[in-house]
Amino acid sequence: MIRLLKGLLVIVTFMLANNGNAQTQKNISAKPLEEAGSIPAIRLINNPDGTCAFEKGYIPSLKHMNTASCWYSNKTEEWEKNAHPAPRRQYVVTVKGKIKFKVSDGSTFVIEPGVVLLAEDLKGKGHSWDMVDTNVWERLYIPITENADDLFIADAQ
Repeated sequence: MIRLLKGLLVIVTFMLANNGNAQTQKNISAKPLEEAGSIPAIRLINNPDGTCAFEKGYIPSLKHMNTASCWYSNKTEEWEKNAHPAPRRQYVVTVKGKIKFKVSDGSTFVIEPGVVLLAEDLKGKGHSWDMVDTNVWERLYIPITENADDLFIADAQ
């Protein structure tokens, strides 16, 4: 069952990545979409001083993710919009909605269908977010197995 869910996730994520949002993906993707060998991603990380930052990159498609479970959510609570660290290393796949994230230095980025969020800012104040032009955020949470590779490849600096 887990293997089936992983396969479905890869297919859904790939489909969402190619849903016609070429302008947004062009700004975030590390590779041209024509290659179709990767999914645009943004990773939340902790700096050595405990603050939160982000980096843009991608996750290669058709790679098996190191996960053991996943769940779907369309609920949000007010506390989630305040600054908080990620509760665990996890992929967050947005299915519906547009979310603006903010990190410690005030920098922001937007996640929408077709861009995977990789939450790895486990310490410190963390990140905050707000919905943009919507009141619904539907997403799939996929925790990463402890000490496993997250498959994230950062854009060249």
